[in-house]
Amino acid sequence: MIKAVIFDLGRVIVPFDFRRGYDRISALTGIPATEIPARIRPSGLVERLESGQIAPREFVRQISELLNLHCSYEEFCDIWSSIFLPHTLISEDLLRGIAANYRLVLLSNTNQIHFDMIRAAYPLLKHFHALVLSHEVGAMKPSPAIYQKAVEAAGCLPGECFFTDDIPEYVEGARRYGIDAVQFQSAEQIERELRQRIAWGPAGT
Repeated sequence: MIKAVIFDLGRVIVPFDFRRGYDRISALTGIPATEIPARIRPSGLVERLESGQIAPREFVRQISELLNLHCSYEEFCDIWSSIFLPHTLISEDLLRGIAANYRLVLLSNTNQIHFDMIRAAYPLLKHFHALVLSHEVGAMKPSPAIYQKAVEAAGCLPGECFFTDDIPEYVEGARRYGIDAVQFQSAEQIERELRQRIAWGPAGT
């Protein structure tokens, strides 16, 4: 029996488009937007930020040096967080209904720069009972360590947790840990999956 529901964040609850940030960096540096991820990737800076191995200000200093980008820390954070779109992929009503009867946990590979903005911009996150964030726990999906943290936050056995993520590798990582997990494709699809496992609110009974 499912006792807890665990959601990924990006492209499950909150949509994003990296090109929005790359376009803004390109306008300031002259580097073509399509080349920016290839310049960043070998440095490993994003992974270090999202696993809590580097502080945000040091990350900004190093990545600005890498891209020859000249702006303030606050301006960089605004650019870095511009990837997120205003609407959400699932409704607040769904989260509210689940949270009324089940433990609701957020499990995300993210970083402090992004999450500070996300917390302020998306009030529906208030319905989560626990937040398991990679930069805080020092592990990233698909590491077993972060699924362990999520299960601990859920307060039940792995098989009593339902998890959804848009990335197949992360779904498989959860399944290997014993969690009932499916790949997120749409709000309608995930509601169907949930209705096979739990009931929530008037519409879920």
